[in-house]
Amino acid sequence: MRAQRRAAALVVALGTVVAVAAGCSDGTDAAAPTSAPPTTSAASPGPSPTASSPATPTSPATQTVMVSYLVDTRAGIRLAHEPREVDAADPVRAAVEAMIAGPVDPDYSTAWDPATQVLGVTRDGSTIVVDLSEQARTASIGSEGAARMVQQLVHTATAAADDPTAGVLLTIDGEPAGDLWGAVSWTEPISRADPLDVRQLVQIDTPAQGATTSSPVTVAGDAAVFEANLLWRVLDGSGAEVRSGFTTTAEGQTFAPYSFEVELDPGTYTVVISESDPSDGAGGTPMTDSRTVVVQ
Repeated sequence: MRAQRRAAALVVALGTVVAVAAGCSDGTDAAAPTSAPPTTSAASPGPSPTASSPATPTSPATQTVMVSYLVDTRAGIRLAHEPREVDAADPVRAAVEAMIAGPVDPDYSTAWDPATQVLGVTRDGSTIVVDLSEQARTASIGSEGAARMVQQLVHTATAAADDPTAGVLLTIDGEPAGDLWGAVSWTEPISRADPLDVRQLVQIDTPAQGATTSSPVTVAGDAAVFEANLLWRVLDGSGAEVRSGFTTTAEGQTFAPYSFEVELDPGTYTVVISESDPSDGAGGTPMTDSRTVVVQ
């Protein structure tokens, strides 16, 4: 009986050995518990971050403003303006800086000393205060030109502020400008004068000088012309006239908008607009404005 028990125990032991051997035959430890792959959590540092490319710097936001300059006309020195792209974060300061630096259009000019710095622009209620450096006192332009320089700054600042009715006070190194250029005094806010008295009577707003555009070319702006009649012509690179015509403004004898289109082949052209001349020369040379553009 005792021998039979020993034989049975031996059989059980041999069966266990065979089962273990079978479980290990594929290289896997059958007795070892399985576990899920490690995961990254808030408590785990996770994989090391990979190096990233430097962030691409973004260009500052800009906006288009009309900056005023001076131009000689049959009625003396007048204001003309051209569209300029300026820093949208401080458009009045940027517009005044562009006014001082000078125009893109070769027909326009500025009499401000280019060394003049814009020290600050602030708003005091309905008044825009423009503070310039001492170089702003330097100009030799006569009484008519001095009066236009005042309006040049007033028009530029109020256009950039999108507030044409605001007054503008010029200070120099923080103090009211007072007497300037031997011709004017600026101690109080000054508003825009009647545009018929200070602006050239025909104005191209678009396209900008030197712009590249496609055909048809859209020409737009405003003008104050007799019976709303506005003449235009297009010159090629040699100065020969290739197109001409007329359009009308929305209203005559006051500044009013106009727009027209002209089909042009690829090339460089100068678009010229002018007031009509019912006096047949008795009233002087008609006022004109022009833009040179490249048509693709």
